[in-house]
Amino acid sequence: MKISYIGTYPPRQCGIGTFTNNLLKAIGYNIDPHNVKDHAAVIALNEMDVSYNYPPEVKYTIRQNHQRDYVSAANFINMSTADVCILEHEFGIFGGDMGIYILPLIHRLEIPLITTFHTVLQNPNIIQQTIIRQIAAKASKIVVMSNKAVAMLKEIYDIPDNKITLIPHGVPSFDIPSLESVKQKFNFRNRKVLFTFGLISRNKGIETVINSLPPVVEKHPQLLYLVLGNTHPNVLKHSGEEYRNYLIQLARNNNVEENVFFMKKFVDERTLFEYLSAIDIYITPYLNEEQITSGTLSYAVGAGAAVVSTPYWHAQELLAEKRGCIFDFNDSQQLSNILIDLLDNPEKLKTVRNNAYEYGKHFRWANVGNQYLKLIEDVRNNYTVTKGERPIINPNILPTFRLDHIKRLTDDTGIVQHAVYGIPNLKEGYCTDDVSRALIMSLMAYRQNKNPIAIELLPIYLSFIHYMQTEKGTFRNFLSFDRQFLDEKGSEDSFGRTIWALGYIIKFSPTHSFHQFAKDIFFKAIANFDTLTHLRGIANTVIGISYYLRANNNDEELLDKLSKLTAKLIDSYKQHCTDNWKWFEDIISYDNGILPLALFHSGEITGDASAIEIAKEATSFLDSLTLSKGHLSPIGSRGWLKKEGKPAQFAQQSIDVMAKILLFFEAYNATKEKDYIGKMFLAYRWYLGENDLRLPLYDYETKGCCDGLDSYGVNHNQGAESTLAYLISHLTVLQALELEYQYIRNTE
Repeated sequence: MKISYIGTYPPRQCGIGTFTNNLLKAIGYNIDPHNVKDHAAVIALNEMDVSYNYPPEVKYTIRQNHQRDYVSAANFINMSTADVCILEHEFGIFGGDMGIYILPLIHRLEIPLITTFHTVLQNPNIIQQTIIRQIAAKASKIVVMSNKAVAMLKEIYDIPDNKITLIPHGVPSFDIPSLESVKQKFNFRNRKVLFTFGLISRNKGIETVINSLPPVVEKHPQLLYLVLGNTHPNVLKHSGEEYRNYLIQLARNNNVEENVFFMKKFVDERTLFEYLSAIDIYITPYLNEEQITSGTLSYAVGAGAAVVSTPYWHAQELLAEKRGCIFDFNDSQQLSNILIDLLDNPEKLKTVRNNAYEYGKHFRWANVGNQYLKLIEDVRNNYTVTKGERPIINPNILPTFRLDHIKRLTDDTGIVQHAVYGIPNLKEGYCTDDVSRALIMSLMAYRQNKNPIAIELLPIYLSFIHYMQTEKGTFRNFLSFDRQFLDEKGSEDSFGRTIWALGYIIKFSPTHSFHQFAKDIFFKAIANFDTLTHLRGIANTVIGISYYLRANNNDEELLDKLSKLTAKLIDSYKQHCTDNWKWFEDIISYDNGILPLALFHSGEITGDASAIEIAKEATSFLDSLTLSKGHLSPIGSRGWLKKEGKPAQFAQQSIDVMAKILLFFEAYNATKEKDYIGKMFLAYRWYLGENDLRLPLYDYETKGCCDGLDSYGVNHNQGAESTLAYLISHLTVLQALELEYQYIRNTE
């Protein structure tokens, strides 16, 4: 029996990692008690770019936000001799939006999959619900740890009952010395000890316990409340020790600071069980019911601790039948009464401990491992090999997403327009066009892979746009390197691109401050929407309004403006369209895909079928001009294409390629026609060398993109426009790849 495990793993300090390690040993013990790890190959998840000194059973690592690592890991598992793969699922440990990067991995597996869901949400958003359903569709069996989770998977996610197995959270089994000896070890003799452990964050509700202590301490002055655990890494990153410091001050304000002790450390399991054996009462004061599994609670019950808890889902099940005591959320007074009652009645306290201990025997890791092994054998014996449809997009040929060149071009003002080769050309200054593209790209990067550089760049770009806005709500376009305005009013194109960026951040802002700041700028600009006359300015504005309305779909004023601007695009199309010319103007010039792209966006918001039909017709016409060679050959800017004329072949620009990629992606979203994905990936490969000269424009050394393709070869200057166009295209292809995997799973 060989098993691949996917999850976090020690020495990474993570509850999922501890679970994976214990499960591996428990299953291994049931396979061969003398060589418990010989059956295992762990594929470990690393956060960001952190690496660990892993033990030998870790055979492969995945960098959380590197999508290609997931595909490579699937190939590694398929090439191994593993009989089955066990996935430990928690949304936060995988990359992409809500951890969606795990889907390409599991879809490529050619061995049976068992998934343990550590979180099941009662009110999932559409992406979370899709991920759970996709995993369930691929998995041979789903394991959850409570009856509530079983019911939710069936009722909310429509997962069939015969696919779900209930196996409790395992707990270790240690030979712990007598109560008195462990109390002496921790200096707990002659003290009543309350205990909470785990990573510290506000949702733990520790303030409820501290507020309950004054009346308890009055009756039991030697009482000690011990809080063991480090602050959660995400809390540390964003808020530091603010919550812990608040709790320390709260204890001081309640005059119980001598009775509360915070031990900021991570302890091994044996030490933890010694603490659980030495204390009198274990408390989980969580603030809401939506916790389907609690490893800390399982450990406490397994150790035979007397548990007092709020009624979150797992606690309701685990502490039933007098295996613990329940108090209401945030109810310090009720908690005080329960603690006093238990501490005043040692026999009652002992009964609760004994009930927990007897029940906890059922989920010692040895028993849990045996249940998993039986499940594995059943899955393996009944597995039928099926090879599903492969995605059109091949992630293995995508360069690694990097922001090196963007960071090089960006200073504390904005992003420099131009570069000489890969070196910023400061003489040319900045422009709002590029900053708006940079804002969109950075937010896309942060949404998809939580790129830390991207989130640092966002305020720079948003601040620049604010600086360039005039009192009338328009935007200047050009700024010198010494921050002098070079125009009083930018083009309508520039205005529209800025509205696009603002609408995008209003829809997808990672923080309230970004959202509100962008909204203020957006609303100041609205007065200029009705005066737009240039088609690309109109089209870009339509896209921006569409993103805004995705977040504010009841805004009648903006819906009306969207309809009026869309009508201008449609009227122009009808005016210029003939049997042989399906276009919006008498010339096909630059950034061409933006025009039908805007109609796809608008049609999706308004439900206007005619807008979608015109968008499809114009897209097909543009394809006939640019895809007929078997690769993308954009209309060159050295002459463009006039009605009844011939297209210019060279001076091909990156923004035309980006526009095509965005167009194909939105066309797929609007129609669900898979041909658009194939065309999109074909267009993307223009950057990698599938073009008229068979020369790559993406520079693997600088991580920038060359400015264009000309008759003499590649223009090796790597300005902001071309590099941003490439990066937005790359991120769009990754989004499309995620949708492909969803489509494939839904059709199997």
